[in-house]
Amino acid sequence: MTADQAARLPFPFAPVTVVTGHYGVGKTNFALNLALDAAAAGYRATLADMDVVNPYFRSNEYRDLLEEAGVRLIVPVFGHAGTSLDVPSVTGELAVAAAEAYRDETGRTVVIVDAGGDDVGATALARFAPALAAGPYAMLYVVNAFRNLTQEPADAVAVLREIEAKSHLAATAVVGNSHLQGETALGHIVESVPYTQAVASMAGLPIACITAPIQAIQRENTGPCALDDIPNGYAVNVYVKPPWS
Repeated sequence: MTADQAARLPFPFAPVTVVTGHYGVGKTNFALNLALDAAAAGYRATLADMDVVNPYFRSNEYRDLLEEAGVRLIVPVFGHAGTSLDVPSVTGELAVAAAEAYRDETGRTVVIVDAGGDDVGATALARFAPALAAGPYAMLYVVNAFRNLTQEPADAVAVLREIEAKSHLAATAVVGNSHLQGETALGHIVESVPYTQAVASMAGLPIACITAPIQAIQRENTGPCALDDIPNGYAVNVYVKPPWS
């Protein structure tokens, strides 16, 4: 792993990392960045698309990108056809992949789970809770200060508690992923920091990272100082875009 690759990683990886949160906060884009950066840093990375809730934003839609980067993709049953126009069900491959990651004593095998939004998507995770919790897993709760219904920190924490109850897994950290899609500026990210801090404080959790779109950094030409005002800043690419954009 080069110094540049190590610098791209937002935090030390657990063998299994579950990415969850409210609908539309950007879970899939965050999970894609984690998987791609893990592979670039020399990890044997697997991304499990367990989002059986949202038909528009699923990791399976980025199969070519992931496979070219060396990321193994686990998708819901019927997802292999490369379409979201199905009614998917979760696959037992996830339990096998998690066991492999926990058995790897080198710590170079990681599984990232892109979970469905809210308690409905978390229910699908409950089937795999024993396998996912068989070792030192991480469950990252992604929040977006600009997302309707969770603009108050207390509301975001209430959604988190529902997800934990339904999934039978406990969150380990909060991820700030505030954005306004293509209109996001770095000022919006800085503005969102107190919100992320409030959610983390109320939930009794640390902040894993706060994301900033690389496209906004390039657009504003802020260079290496771009993340100076963003605690635990993590520069991410925007891969996931609305189908109507």
